[in-house]
Amino acid sequence: MNTSVRNSARLLWSALRALLVLTVVLGVVYPLAVWGVAQTAFRGQADGSEVRVGGKVVGSALIGQNFTTGKDFAPDPKWFQPRPSAADAGAGAGPYDPTHTGASNLAVTGRPLTDLVKERKKEVAAFNHVPESEVPADAVQASGSGLDPDISPAYADIQTARVAKANGLSTAQVARLVVEHTEGRQFGILGEPTVNVLELNIALRQLAG
Repeated sequence: MNTSVRNSARLLWSALRALLVLTVVLGVVYPLAVWGVAQTAFRGQADGSEVRVGGKVVGSALIGQNFTTGKDFAPDPKWFQPRPSAADAGAGAGPYDPTHTGASNLAVTGRPLTDLVKERKKEVAAFNHVPESEVPADAVQASGSGLDPDISPAYADIQTARVAKANGLSTAQVARLVVEHTEGRQFGILGEPTVNVLELNIALRQLAG
């Protein structure tokens, strides 16, 4: 009996020591090591890829946001607009709510999504004074996360004239900004060219004064 108790005690003590060691290594040392490497080698990414203007954080290069007039999230004609977003918790935050990331989950073959895309195409075409045939897919379709910060060069192009007029700039000036802020395919072969809306609008603000 005593032997059995002693063996059980030794096993329990071994288990406790293993628990303590693993807790320290995996719960303290490893997280601190990862944090240290991230802050040393990838500080910007580790801190959320923050975008600052005049020392003030205005957003993240990885998360899209609205550029509205403040009235029912109506798009502001002075700014380039992002693609649609279904990330809306319905609590007043509006689209691009990072606490409610996700898609609409509407079926691709369903009537509700078809009607929604048609309505968006009409609105985008009217807002930018272009034919519906020139409206690209990303102007009317939300991303899977609802937080995509980029748009296609084609969507940026159809907004150029409207943005230029609203800011008292020439179309050529604004078009040049779009070209300067267009990122090519990753490694030259992956994905499609993109334009980061926040960074483009920051450049636009600086140009417009």
